[in-house]
Amino acid sequence: MADDKKHSHHHNLTGQSTGRIFIAFLSNFVFAIIEMIFGGIFNSSAILADSVHDFGDALAIGLSYYFERLSKRRSDYKYTLGYWRFSLLGALLTAVILIMGSVLVLFENVQKLMKPEPVNYNGMLVLGLIAIAVNIVASYVLNSKESEHESILSLHFLEDILGWLAVIVVSLVLRFTNWYILDPLLSIAISLFILSQALPKFMKNIVVFLEHAPTNYNIQKLESEILDLEWVQAINQFNLWSLDGRQNIAMIHVLVSPDCDEALLKDRVHHLFHTYDIVESAVECDHSTFQHLHHSPYAK
Repeated sequence: MADDKKHSHHHNLTGQSTGRIFIAFLSNFVFAIIEMIFGGIFNSSAILADSVHDFGDALAIGLSYYFERLSKRRSDYKYTLGYWRFSLLGALLTAVILIMGSVLVLFENVQKLMKPEPVNYNGMLVLGLIAIAVNIVASYVLNSKESEHESILSLHFLEDILGWLAVIVVSLVLRFTNWYILDPLLSIAISLFILSQALPKFMKNIVVFLEHAPTNYNIQKLESEILDLEWVQAINQFNLWSLDGRQNIAMIHVLVSPDCDEALLKDRVHHLFHTYDIVESAVECDHSTFQHLHHSPYAK
């Protein structure tokens, strides 16, 4: 396919995505410091543990911010298909950090089931209300899900909101009881829920990273539509993959009849790909004789 120019339909993304991720990073970093200070004041190991978790979130979001900016670069001689996959790499690293953080919180709270500790429930209540307000705003900022890792970053804020709701519930109950075991129990439930959300997203991104064909396409139907085009006799090679879970690319080699108008056929194939939201495609035609058609995996 060396002689065929690529037909590109790249979408022009603005800097809004990277700006949203930077806001998410800043809010997590600043609030992690606040949690560390007040966790010590309130003698709350749960809040101190959450501050460590939020520092991990801030690290993950910082990585995502960097990779999101990098993914917007135009293609060059180093990365001829562009930098889109750096966005996917950011999603994978963020998912790994989120999963590891949830597992650590899970183990820590299992130990606390044996020795629950008293806490300053009044301070927990006030800090919890402030934390929920901050996280709701941050979650709303990332609600567009413009990129794959913006989607997974929203899990950080979902986790924080649920975690602080648990803190508020516990603080209210502890005003009337000494059931301190509720704190680790609720934390375990939240960690399990977050893992149930993060693991499928991680596996989905792994599949994209391994260049699996986009699962939302009916590839057989697309092949059939190409074979129905005038002059197309068979498809010798057809590659379809995704750069980041959203930006899809196709490369195809078709066997055509001798009277084929190559320029017109290529334009029709490119247009067909465009209707399937394939942002970049390369088409190569071969005027092979019909005696070679039986070697083709896709023939009329």
